Amino acid sequence: MDTATPPSVPGAPAPAARTWEMLAHLSALAGLLVPLGSFLGPFIIWQIKKNEFPSVEAHAKASLNFQLSCLIYAVISAIFIIVGIGILFLMAVGIFSLVCVIIATIKANNGEPWKYPLSLTLIK
Repeated sequence: MDTATPPSVPGAPAPAARTWEMLAHLSALAGLLVPLGSFLGPFIIWQIKKNEFPSVEAHAKASLNFQLSCLIYAVISAIFIIVGIGILFLMAVGIFSLVCVIIATIKANNGEPWKYPLSLTLIK
């Protein structure tokens, strides 16, 4: 029985880099448990691993930009609560954020690039 690791696909990130890329996206879900966790998770991973894995830096920045974009959309939705449709917008932003984070996590784990939809580039 051959216990050697399978050959890696050319151009694909190393398994350790893929794990950190995945965690950069998945850590945004920390906001469900910890205040500001959706920003702190990707930010901490970006700061810790940016020199070791350049691809992790790109994923963490993308995750952080998306979370900041969702915050802006949530604030706008909260303003629309006065009109009565803000609650629906706020729920839509929450569901949209959750789904996008899950998709980005899966894509990063597979070594595939993915751009968050409706994400503003606030951190370059």
